[in-house]
Amino acid sequence: MNNKNNKLSIKEKFGYGLGDTASNIVFQMVANFMLIFYTDVYGLSAAAAGTLLLTVRLFDGFTDPIMGSIADRTRTKWGAYRPYLLFLAIPYGVFACLAFITPDFDSTGKLIYAYITYGLLMTCYTAINIPYGALGGVMVSSPKERASLQSYRFAMAMAALVVIVWALPKLVEFFGEGDDQLGYPLAMAFMGTLAAICFVFCFKMTKEEPLPPVEGNRKSAFKEFFSLFKNDQWVIIAAISLATLTLIGIRASVAPHYIKYYVGEEDLISSFLTIAAIGSVLGAVSTNFLTKFFEKKVLFQVAIVVVIISHSLFYVIDSSQIAAIFILYFIANFAHMMITPIMFSMVADTVDYGVLKTGKRLTAITFSGHLLAIKFGFAIGGALAGWILASYNYVPNQAQTEDTLDGILLAFAGIPVICMVLSLILVKKYKLTELEVERIQSKIEQDEKIAS
Repeated sequence: MNNKNNKLSIKEKFGYGLGDTASNIVFQMVANFMLIFYTDVYGLSAAAAGTLLLTVRLFDGFTDPIMGSIADRTRTKWGAYRPYLLFLAIPYGVFACLAFITPDFDSTGKLIYAYITYGLLMTCYTAINIPYGALGGVMVSSPKERASLQSYRFAMAMAALVVIVWALPKLVEFFGEGDDQLGYPLAMAFMGTLAAICFVFCFKMTKEEPLPPVEGNRKSAFKEFFSLFKNDQWVIIAAISLATLTLIGIRASVAPHYIKYYVGEEDLISSFLTIAAIGSVLGAVSTNFLTKFFEKKVLFQVAIVVVIISHSLFYVIDSSQIAAIFILYFIANFAHMMITPIMFSMVADTVDYGVLKTGKRLTAITFSGHLLAIKFGFAIGGALAGWILASYNYVPNQAQTEDTLDGILLAFAGIPVICMVLSLILVKKYKLTELEVERIQSKIEQDEKIAS
């Protein structure tokens, strides 16, 4: 592991960030367009789509620990984690395209096809994203540098969000010429190719410190995974991540519905999502600057409060106040993207804490457990979006009743407030300040010197 006073070059940070640009080309596509694609283009009911989003992501409960264990046991001339970025780049792009094809099947066949292709996409996402996340934990050990690295990562991830929400509707229209069933897969073929290229450059522009040989008495993947629950600080961050991604999953899924039906301005969907994405980029960039002067936990709590307030105000303003709606969503995304890079840097800190607690460095397993919490939250959010729409009698492509509009607002703003209140309560129990992490790292180094 790098000396904690070492710094990463801008090239390394930029290269690492390209990996999340690639990841988010698919992640944000799924978050922002998958539900409305399934309901308004593909032809699934809202309830069936919500159940699909939940079921496939719950399957990751089995694949994530296995992938984390495999990655932690990998040793190659390229490192433990970087090879996955290279060899899975092309399959990742291919599955992204396949998931947005509408086959000429009956309703049962289409549902089966959706489960298979979405399942393959998320499995490939797991196989490439867990090593990618773990790579950030072994590039540098300084808590501030970790926060800086994650800020670059999420600034570039949100750059992908800007590209997706601005360009995708235009690409669908361009390639499909009015036929969205044709436009979506062609647009995703373009985006999938871009994602594959970004992963290859991430591989070439980063490096990882050599890891010690794999221990001969390593436990099974699932035993190693369940050992994470002995790490109380990881449990806190995992719970916060679950709540935070529930927010993202439900809000992003219904944001197009919110503009199309609640605001009544379908043509503004792309602009609405783009302005939010710009807020996210600026939030991530600001985090890189602010963490140089303020303790991460303090910034984390302030950002949560801003997210709570901004979402609450959606219940106050009228649907005709379009400028105010855009400003509020910009603020909400700005603050939320201050939360995310800090949260990921905290995961790396819990790895060090876990070494002190258990004597084992389980980097990829720790990140796989965190990714699992993220996926579960995202799954719960996406499923809630579909179920809430169904329970409030949503019918695609027609004017909605007042009751349905209330359901859309609940999913878009109400549930996110609840998620952030829970996160604010949980983070108060987090104790790994920057000084505490540095103390833990010093203790680990001393123990390693004594052992050697």
